[in-house]
Amino acid sequence: MKRNISLSLAAALAVSIALFASACAVPLAPGYRIVKESREVQFVPRQPAQLQVRAHYTLQNFGTEDLAFVDIVFPEEHAFGRTNLRVQVDGQDAPPINLPAGHHEAEPDALRIPLNPVWGRKQTRQLLIEYTLGSPEDSGARITIGETDFHLGTRGWFPEPQPPTRVLARYPNPPKLVSFSVRVPADFVVLASGIPKGHKKDGDEVEYRFQLDAASLATYVVAGKYAVWPGQGKSSSTIFWTIQPQKDDPAPAAGQIAAAWNVLEKDFGPLDKDIRGPHIVESRELRGHLNGETAPAAVAFPAGAIVNSAALALGRSSDEFLEIATHALAHVWFGETIYFSPAAAVGMGEGLPEYATIVMDEARNGADARRKRVAETLRRYDDASKEAAEAPLGAVMLGDAAGPRRIALAKAPLFFVALEDACGEDSMRIGLAHLVAVERGREAGYADLRAALEESSNRDLAAMFRLWLNQKGIPEDFRQRYQGNAVGEVAQK
Repeated sequence: MKRNISLSLAAALAVSIALFASACAVPLAPGYRIVKESREVQFVPRQPAQLQVRAHYTLQNFGTEDLAFVDIVFPEEHAFGRTNLRVQVDGQDAPPINLPAGHHEAEPDALRIPLNPVWGRKQTRQLLIEYTLGSPEDSGARITIGETDFHLGTRGWFPEPQPPTRVLARYPNPPKLVSFSVRVPADFVVLASGIPKGHKKDGDEVEYRFQLDAASLATYVVAGKYAVWPGQGKSSSTIFWTIQPQKDDPAPAAGQIAAAWNVLEKDFGPLDKDIRGPHIVESRELRGHLNGETAPAAVAFPAGAIVNSAALALGRSSDEFLEIATHALAHVWFGETIYFSPAAAVGMGEGLPEYATIVMDEARNGADARRKRVAETLRRYDDASKEAAEAPLGAVMLGDAAGPRRIALAKAPLFFVALEDACGEDSMRIGLAHLVAVERGREAGYADLRAALEESSNRDLAAMFRLWLNQKGIPEDFRQRYQGNAVGEVAQK
């Protein structure tokens, strides 16, 4: 009898597996796939300079219905200075239109491309999209464009095809390989994502070709007319690209930056195998403001950091410059490799890089450096709390008022120090490295963080997350651990 029951269960399981496999092969809703894709960027040296972006897709309708349109999310007009949008379907102009009111409010940067005639099932369509980027209002982490240089971050600047707005419709994934080309003046150097596939000179320009795979589809470009250190044939694990050759010796700074990069790789996991060390690239256009004046600033990109001229003016070996540069490098892991949901953009998006900076300082200068940084961050939290009313860390977002945001920015790294104390250093590092690996190229939030740390530490962290994210203030046991009992005294870990 037991044998018959077992056979029946096995047969039922086999049928279920067959049905599941069949369901995966047979479309359940309207949808389409991207069969072939190419991306192109061309630097146009005008006054002001511009970038011409072109994307070409071969699309196949593999869903359950004919399609009358395709929705595309485009770069924000103001943030990227997007103009001159042109769309063609099968070689014919197809001017985009706004989405219906309800959909447009949910995704304001999306436009609808009408298909005439409608797109029949199993049919293919050729989609060409072109536009210009230039004079962005927000010249920072996502884009900078100057007379002789530019950079594009990993998100926001290229089109993003959307699924049909129906239940069960899936996002159209890119093909396994995507061709990517960058066309620049012949005296530019270029750093971009993907596997290099050679270059071709055409008059005063050079076209650099790359192939993107699943590990490099977060497309970025850094290019310009730069003085490169070290020179050709010389080795260094850190590379500087500067507008003018630097008069001071870069070697000491290069060594410290390389050491920080190595700590990040060791503790939070390796990134792209083709990136053997960090690049520090100068940009006049990167904006940093403090009290109305230009201030030193740096932003991350997958192979290093973009720094403005004000930061370099501090001196590459100065503590101030190294602090700015290494903090930006931490954002490569926490912000570029993975990015964060709006609800976690302050607590994780800023807290994790600050915590990583503490980790780097401890690796370089020992446990005393860690305790000193934590005590200083506590004082910054207390000072900020005197100026504004605190909101729970888990509720603060980047667009909130400056006062509560400053408090949260000071509290966020302390949350991660507390998690390290609870989980242990090894478990903390293993959990965060796992988070980076699993969520690579995707949006992460507090639930993903908690799951990664609970797995690595074998601890239930629910109460701790509630305490730090939902309650105001700093837990008293944490304050006693790091604040000390006298002015200037730091308690032992």
